[in-house]
Amino acid sequence: MTKHKKVAVWSLWIVLWPSCLYTLYQTLDPSIQNNEVEIAAFIILASIVALFPLQVGDNPVFFTHGIAFAVFLYYGLFIEILVSQIALLFLMAKLRVRKADFYRVPINFLMFLMISVFSALLYYFLGGTHGDDAVSSFDDALPVTAYAVSQILLNQFSIKLIARFLYNKQVKWVDRGLLWDVLTACLVLPIGLVLYIVYAEFGVSAVFFVGIPFILIAGMLMLYHNSSQVNTYLKKTSIIGHELTGKLGVKEVLDLFVKRISQLLPLDYLYVFDVTSEKQLTLIHFFDRSGQMKLPNHTLFKGESVSGNTLSQRSSFYFKSKKEWHHLNHACIPEKAESVMSIPVERNNEIVGIITIYANKKRAFMQFQFMILEILGNYLGVAIDNARYYERTKAESERCALTGLYNYRYFENHLHRVFQQWKDEHRKQPISLILMDLDHFKMINDTYGHESGNEVLCILADRLQQVIHNQGLIARYGGEEFVILLPECSTDKAEFLAEDVRRAITDKPFISYEHLLSGKKPKDIKVTASIGVATYPDHCEEPLELIRHADRAMYVGAKQQGRDKVASYEALLETVE
Repeated sequence: MTKHKKVAVWSLWIVLWPSCLYTLYQTLDPSIQNNEVEIAAFIILASIVALFPLQVGDNPVFFTHGIAFAVFLYYGLFIEILVSQIALLFLMAKLRVRKADFYRVPINFLMFLMISVFSALLYYFLGGTHGDDAVSSFDDALPVTAYAVSQILLNQFSIKLIARFLYNKQVKWVDRGLLWDVLTACLVLPIGLVLYIVYAEFGVSAVFFVGIPFILIAGMLMLYHNSSQVNTYLKKTSIIGHELTGKLGVKEVLDLFVKRISQLLPLDYLYVFDVTSEKQLTLIHFFDRSGQMKLPNHTLFKGESVSGNTLSQRSSFYFKSKKEWHHLNHACIPEKAESVMSIPVERNNEIVGIITIYANKKRAFMQFQFMILEILGNYLGVAIDNARYYERTKAESERCALTGLYNYRYFENHLHRVFQQWKDEHRKQPISLILMDLDHFKMINDTYGHESGNEVLCILADRLQQVIHNQGLIARYGGEEFVILLPECSTDKAEFLAEDVRRAITDKPFISYEHLLSGKKPKDIKVTASIGVATYPDHCEEPLELIRHADRAMYVGAKQQGRDKVASYEALLETVE
């Protein structure tokens, strides 16, 4: 909430709240005298019940409206407001509203005051009364029911209105908060009606006989809701675990983990560290919900900051406020951070990572969420192990074991993916392909040996990467054949690059250390290559056609014309014409 809105809220409260209470007191003339003990008993009961709220989303659901209902029917609007507002203070104390969020106090006081007033006006409009005769005939059912329903609807309407216009949040008018409000009201308001009837008959002792079961019901509902929350979190945690075990790389695993955990837990910042040595951690992923903090990669030492302390102690930590971990503060930790949970990620009894999450609120996390984070940390450790194995096996299946370049299978799949992307996106840019074959490579193997031939192929792979850089994809297409795919590259530019490749091969000899010739000195080997170039869509329409046309340009235009040449399919067509 902006500072101007906070000032407006406090100003409105200072003006409206005391004046409304005074006006209502003067107008209604409530029966306080001689009823102090009874009213105090209702206040105590409502205050105790307020200590058992259900946290549904950002808003607590509590049960004092059942007691306030009984008070309203017997004593009227002013006493009901008195009981509700004092119980609200106890609720705020239970929720531990921090100093920065004190503006919530006047918002809630004004909201519940207005709800009480408008519900009472509807009640009076429909002929409702107070005292022993408030519920004495069938005709009283309409105002009583209207009062109860209006309390629920006005409460939910006010919450959504405040969220929309004060907090600028997107709201759903029908959500879990409304559902829980209706369900609890269906249970609590009838008990409140029973409390009124018993009180009207037996007096203050009803607060004891009905109030104690009321408190027990509130406590049981809170426990049921909390256990339901835990079960929901465990189900979501299991789903995340299954997602992380998919065929993913390390980066994909980290991205998915951070995305899911930021949706599951009320965190503002998340750090994932890799333990790179016995005494050092390296940040490998950072998340800031606000998007304002950009944290470059950095390292921590064992014992340094919260994460380093987790590594040092080899134990998980949950700090509820900054004063508990101020001695571990560090420049990389956001200034607003209050609550923090930090856990080690272990594999085979060895700590391989640290997960640390922060929230800007004190006591932002519940104890079961700490347990959930530890379970997710175990999932992450297994998932990263699997991801590294997957990346290793995938690389082995996609790469040439000798040169480290992509192999034939990967290249063809990649070529089809590029063509499909071009078609899906209706792209018009050209795609060029360079196909090259080393001249007389069999002679090199026969003269210097196959080990020397392998050395030549490895050196050639390095030279191709130096020429092409990130302009395209290089692959070993066959024994001594290499292919280069150049997206968004015209024929002229591809021919220019092909000439650079040819010169990189011919201008500098290849040095062999593993040759079969006499003597141990390394030998210089002169190597040349014949190169063909073809371009889509100028020369073809399909991926395999692009390879065939480059192959034809290489053999007909380069090899048959004396080798050590670059030939394009376009020039070949012009020759035929």
